[in-house]
Amino acid sequence: MFADIVPSLKRNMPDLRGRLLPNQSLAELTWFRVGGPAQVLFMPEDEADLVYFLERLPAEIPVTVIGLGSNLIVRDGGVPGVVIRLGRGFAEVKVEEDSRIRAGTAVPDVKVSRAAQEAAIAGLAFFRGIPGAVGGALRMNGGAYGRETKDALIEARGVDRAGRVRVFSNGDMHYTYRHCGAPEDIIFTEALFQGAPGDPVAIAAEMDKITESREATQPIKSRTGGSTFKNPPGHKAWQLIDAAGCRGFKIGDAQVSQMHCNFLINLGGASAADIETLGETVRKRVKENSGAELEWEIKRVGVAKPAQ
Repeated sequence: MFADIVPSLKRNMPDLRGRLLPNQSLAELTWFRVGGPAQVLFMPEDEADLVYFLERLPAEIPVTVIGLGSNLIVRDGGVPGVVIRLGRGFAEVKVEEDSRIRAGTAVPDVKVSRAAQEAAIAGLAFFRGIPGAVGGALRMNGGAYGRETKDALIEARGVDRAGRVRVFSNGDMHYTYRHCGAPEDIIFTEALFQGAPGDPVAIAAEMDKITESREATQPIKSRTGGSTFKNPPGHKAWQLIDAAGCRGFKIGDAQVSQMHCNFLINLGGASAADIETLGETVRKRVKENSGAELEWEIKRVGVAKPAQ
């Protein structure tokens, strides 16, 4: 348990509308279902509430942002400081002129693809294959099935650690493979995407094909964090992991998926430490076998649980 700093925060923020929860468990907010608590979990009502909070939050208190928890390991000791999770006030999707979609960053990526399909907007079906929300796609240049966020983004809006609202063009994001070069302290709140006029029947068929491919090749019904490691230049991570003999390898209740080697699974009783140790062991074995250096794609936050 962390020290409860919520009362002091509330005294400094009398007009705050969002919820502040001390020592709030985060495990149920992640797809792996592991991890310790947030010292404080803050769920702002809307962007103005987020601005108000950040303007008044003492500079020495760290801030961590989580989304749908699909690409995340929260370590067993929990996360000191404030964890911010955007909710209903950031969950609107709007169709705009010229085949554009504006989406809050709490919107699941699949909802963006569905809204585009219903509006006969092509070019955004790939979001169907990303198991997360818009905020994560912006922060990681999320991609699937041949396209990435950078291929569709016009601009992103966010709030910095001092509570200033900022707007970033596609170029300002400095995107590379699974990486965003925008400042780390930016909490993205909204994105504007560009599509093209299309046939809703053809778009629906494309989305169905993506769904079928995911179900056939990925352990999407398991407690997993999605794709674990980035593909090294010229290689596929799953092939390197398979060649290193790691398919099905286990540490405790954490396992390398038999179906797709670049997915780690919680079989039910794994700790965050088990999952992270499994990942690091896979990295070591791949390095020894092929010389390739696997880089984590899954985000890891928080501190390890102190030894008993």
